[in-house]
Amino acid sequence: MIQATLVLGGLGLLLGVGLAFAAKYLEVFEDERIAAVEKMLPNYNCGACGTPGCHAFATEIVSGKAGNVSRCKPGKPDKHYNPILQYLKDHPNPDGTPVSIKL
Repeated sequence: MIQATLVLGGLGLLLGVGLAFAAKYLEVFEDERIAAVEKMLPNYNCGACGTPGCHAFATEIVSGKAGNVSRCKPGKPDKHYNPILQYLKDHPNPDGTPVSIKL
């Protein structure tokens, strides 16, 4: 009985340490600007922009792959597009380069 408890305890300790290392070294970082831009979108998740939803479109906007922010069909210039452009102007890429996105 004691031997089984020690084996299971040791195995639990070993797996716990393995999970701790995996959590530290395999952590996925997501740019906080994506969440901020997603909140500025209409959040209809309609797919009219050509992406599966607003999160995917926000990811494309922040990475500069979207081309035009006006691909979001339900969006309005004063309510959605201009605040996004201003936010990205105030929050450039980590290396200091501006995000290449147009209206």
